[in-house]
Amino acid sequence: MKKIILYSVFAFLFFGQICVSQVSEDQEIRKMISEIKTENLEATIHKLVSFGTRHTLSDTKSKTKGIGAVQQWVKSEFEKFALESNGRLTASIDYFTVKADGKRIPVDSQLGNVMATLKGTDPTDNRVLIISGHLDSRVSDVMNVKSNAPGANDDGSGVAAVIELAKVMSKRSFPATIIFVAVTGEEQGLYGARHLAETAKAANWNIIGMLNNDMIGNSLSSGTNLRDNTQVRVFSETIPFLETEDEAKMRKATSRENDSPSRLLARYIKTVTEQYVDQLSVKLVYRNDRYLRGGDHTPFCQNGFTAVRLCEMNENFDHQHQDLRTENNIKYGDLPEFMDFEYLRKNACANLAVLANLAWSPKAPVNVGIEVKKLSNSSTLIWSAPEGKAQYGYQILIRETASSHWEKTLFTKETQIEIPYSKDNYFFAIQAVDALGHSSIPVFPIPIR
Repeated sequence: MKKIILYSVFAFLFFGQICVSQVSEDQEIRKMISEIKTENLEATIHKLVSFGTRHTLSDTKSKTKGIGAVQQWVKSEFEKFALESNGRLTASIDYFTVKADGKRIPVDSQLGNVMATLKGTDPTDNRVLIISGHLDSRVSDVMNVKSNAPGANDDGSGVAAVIELAKVMSKRSFPATIIFVAVTGEEQGLYGARHLAETAKAANWNIIGMLNNDMIGNSLSSGTNLRDNTQVRVFSETIPFLETEDEAKMRKATSRENDSPSRLLARYIKTVTEQYVDQLSVKLVYRNDRYLRGGDHTPFCQNGFTAVRLCEMNENFDHQHQDLRTENNIKYGDLPEFMDFEYLRKNACANLAVLANLAWSPKAPVNVGIEVKKLSNSSTLIWSAPEGKAQYGYQILIRETASSHWEKTLFTKETQIEIPYSKDNYFFAIQAVDALGHSSIPVFPIPIR
């Protein structure tokens, strides 16, 4: 009996600073989610469709048809929201020239990204978050600039989510900066996203997360006829495009092939979405994008930023990149009638919950490491407090090496902790958290000798 008591006392002293994390919820985020309305999203989709084609190379002079008219309309919507933001939100069209490429850009062309920037309120916080959808649309022939190309789901859905989030979030203030952007040139070769990513890199923006929303409003698949509006896919790259030689050595040494920064962001999206959004779960897809396709997150990854793609679970290829027609009793074309607006609402809510949590969170811990000085069946993790907003404490995320998502979360207020989980059998990450449960992007530890 004495041995049992002594062991219990030892265990209490040894692990006494560990506690199972209690999930906190921010009621302001809940309130914002309640302000995202299905009918608003549907109205935006119909408005986008009303411009006829939104082809990147379509009319730029008309006030009612073509890419130029829709760019001005989106900017005007952002400007309405700016009036209620106490000067925090600004709207603009970032014009740029794309040289003829002999492929999908036949002549030098002026393109433009419509942007709304919600400036962070903390002058010491240079973090930037970006949410995007692509404004341009197309039909079967990617060079057809005349035919009606409604683009209701591809990617009116992403743009509608961006607009709705700008409306709701611009009424609040956040320490970090959030950029809402409707890019153009996606169907011609990701030109708008590439321009923005290269601009961000040249200006040394501290982008901690880029959420590309491309087709998030359809729940019925073609061919298999599966219908599911309870899951959304998040695509994330495995090995970073710009991985250095030293980073590659560290990745191999720690076996972190499944823990790239973008993949850590994807898991973050899953955790937050399933906490805040009812009847929606995140399916983590461990590839940068789908076969034969591309998305606007890719240029950000190629420029060294953390970026992912959110996409519906079941794609319907009868309603993507199709001329409007009926054949064999099948109606083709990307029209609003084929969309699931409740599904779009839930996916918009997922984006809001993630952006708000990250923008309100403390900065991520720094100098995160794991001791490998001795053989042990426990693990010692060490890190330093981040600068800026004070953190309430830290969460240690734990999963077995074969698991896709975090399985356990522990909480501590210290910056060093020993936990009864073997470093040989588990992967870990550390994130800073405030009293309302806003958590930073997790940081994967590196070995410390």
